[in-house]
Amino acid sequence: MASEANHPRPLDGLTVVSLEHAIAAPFCTRQLADLGARVIKIERPGSGDFARAYDTRTRGLSSHFVWTNRSKESLALDLKKDGAEFILQQLLEKADVLVQNLAPGAAARMGLSFEQLHARFPRLIVCDISGYGEGGPYEQKKAYDLLIQSEGGFLSVTGGPGTDELAKAGCSIADIAAGMYAYTSVLSALLLRTKTGLGSRIDVSMLESLVEWMGYPLYYAYDEAKPPARAGAAHSTIYPYGPFPVGDGGTVMLGLQNEREWALFCEKVISQPSLLVDERFISNANRSDNREALRTIIVEAFARLTTREVIERLDGAPIANARVNDMHDVWRHPQLEARRRWTEVQSAAGSIRALLPPGANDAFEPRMDAIPSVGQHTESILRELGYPHSDIERLRLAGVL
Repeated sequence: MASEANHPRPLDGLTVVSLEHAIAAPFCTRQLADLGARVIKIERPGSGDFARAYDTRTRGLSSHFVWTNRSKESLALDLKKDGAEFILQQLLEKADVLVQNLAPGAAARMGLSFEQLHARFPRLIVCDISGYGEGGPYEQKKAYDLLIQSEGGFLSVTGGPGTDELAKAGCSIADIAAGMYAYTSVLSALLLRTKTGLGSRIDVSMLESLVEWMGYPLYYAYDEAKPPARAGAAHSTIYPYGPFPVGDGGTVMLGLQNEREWALFCEKVISQPSLLVDERFISNANRSDNREALRTIIVEAFARLTTREVIERLDGAPIANARVNDMHDVWRHPQLEARRRWTEVQSAAGSIRALLPPGANDAFEPRMDAIPSVGQHTESILRELGYPHSDIERLRLAGVL
């Protein structure tokens, strides 16, 4: 759906063709669609993107798929069947961007490497997303989000203190990282094309994307220094920074970043200014080294208060703090409600609530169109390419569509 003429979106008029599944590539292309791009998602006839079958938690639809696939057109096309390649080439002739996260080497075997495509479509931008990137000993290795969390060192800094039990991120952090870098890289490639007139190739690795996000723990362990210890929900090197139980059974997350805040915390929150001259807590390094003793003091002080009282004191200091919300709390979060950050998108299961994209721009409204069913737009896309109804039926009977 195009935006109103007097409120154009940044990517209105651009076409993205995507050979995508799971999360990384769909998250990238959904954000391009948010900005107005037309995204044609090519799916297997019948089953479609396998992420459609991950679960049925969102009114019978997959939570993963609902999240990453609004505002797209679904073209059911079996790329292994005769006749499919010609349809794909017709699409690419008019496309600005191709995004793919097929198995390593699969795109090249189908004649979809950047070198092959650039010769025919010199303005086409090609974004290849994979687990480990092109080249190197891991090029052909299968990669899923949890595996990249492991390879990228993420699991080494998660989990509780004093335990060897690993804890993964509760969301697809490696996929999200790769999807974000793919998205921003496509935008930069579009800008580059305005200068050169030519498309370029983007090679996004899930491993490199997550390792970039591990920058602080990496440098903390520089030159064989000891890596940061597992600290659960607390910060591994800044203290007090993490969750603390409160007298009414609640939990408050607080974060102190500097000595000024430490003084305010002692004086205004726990009413123990004597701690300011306690050698155990005289600096962040000391507080971190003596965190168990300091935690005992804070827990005892909070035990006499309710969650509301603790937060009021922290806000009054002011000291950064947060409630520990679950997913139901987030759906009802008063800040999101006050800023009107929720909207509705349509689907085969009816209207579904959706968060508006972060980074609100006052010049345009993001595109928030329906989540497609498998092959929902196959006929309309082929008619646009000039196929009569009889040819579409023939292709359907042949299993191409």
